[in-house]
Amino acid sequence: MKRSGHADLPLHNGKVPRWLAQRMSKLGKAIIEALLIEYGKQEVIKRMSDPAWFQSLGCVLGMDWHSSGITTSVMGALKSSLNPVAHELGIYICGGRGKHSRNTPDELLHIAHKTGLNGNDLVRSSRLAAKVDNTAIQDGFQIYLHSFVLSDEGDWAVIQQGMNGASGYARRYHWHSLGLKSFTEEPHQFIYGQNQGEILNLTHPDAEVTKKSILEITTEAPDKMLQEIKQIRLPAHHDVRQKDVDIKRLGTILALAQELPAGSFEELLLLQGLGPRTLQSLTLVSEVIYGTSSRFADPARFSFAHGGKDGHPFPVPTKVYDESISVLNKALERAKMDRSDKMKAFKSLHNAAVKMEQHFQPTGNLDTVIEQERMNSWKYGGRTVMGYAPKPALSQLSLF
Repeated sequence: MKRSGHADLPLHNGKVPRWLAQRMSKLGKAIIEALLIEYGKQEVIKRMSDPAWFQSLGCVLGMDWHSSGITTSVMGALKSSLNPVAHELGIYICGGRGKHSRNTPDELLHIAHKTGLNGNDLVRSSRLAAKVDNTAIQDGFQIYLHSFVLSDEGDWAVIQQGMNGASGYARRYHWHSLGLKSFTEEPHQFIYGQNQGEILNLTHPDAEVTKKSILEITTEAPDKMLQEIKQIRLPAHHDVRQKDVDIKRLGTILALAQELPAGSFEELLLLQGLGPRTLQSLTLVSEVIYGTSSRFADPARFSFAHGGKDGHPFPVPTKVYDESISVLNKALERAKMDRSDKMKAFKSLHNAAVKMEQHFQPTGNLDTVIEQERMNSWKYGGRTVMGYAPKPALSQLSLF
């Protein structure tokens, strides 16, 4: 059993507004469909088990780029949009936050009845993954969200989140069914999180003598204590800073959006007539679909596709967001009619960005880029939880 890792996220209060939740559902569904067409169900499950990719997906969808709310909102958006067409796509999402997590066993048994999968095994996997993160690994985070992502071929991922009120952080855990061996003997591929001192780890081989079964964990102490754990910890600050972003990669995307003559590439005909701002968003969307794991080391960069509901790094450009959804859906329809063509336009955007990046040297700074986005926000229907972005009185700043 592989636990793909976890990420620490600042705890945020607040609610996703309806205008954003609806768009997140539509774009999230389109991205998952694109992955299914290009790579298949197994890759979708694999991506969902990758903490950095998942965070990047949440940023592209316009959520607060670093907050704990990404987990709840992304899983909620995907569950609402994918489950109604799960019989066609073969991807199901069970569970959720609070009381919804307790529905996971019944949901899994229902899906198993329809697909012929072993429902009892699925329920057992769901419960044991929760037990390991909540009880066998006592790291100070209490699980309050449990989502089980399943394909009709039997591959699954678990995404769950715990809260530590004292530290002001949440921790998201990712599991992947690939390579299942044991839940109770070092199931984790690696663990990321802030060093909280000694933690209880009953999954270590040296703890075998202290346990008969993970379900019998009570008061016994393990023989092995982990002194330190590695960390991927997103910062507490709301604003996006230069240290949070690979500025060369972001600069490449901004330059590509300004300079790419879409009509010069046969595969980019679909994108003709789109403005630079939409191409900027679509290039980042293409990264989420086609990028390799190394491309997701700086999730904050993906917030430059559609901003964030709290205004960081800038208000959500709703007009651009809607155009991104429309263009991607049109590409998907074409791909479904002619599978040999697939998603050439979007793949070409990603390939062009990677190629241009090899020789690109950024000359500006991130603050200038953000200020430019905010100055132009009113043109694109910029919106936050506070309302629409007003037209500024200041002159436009130039992009680097």
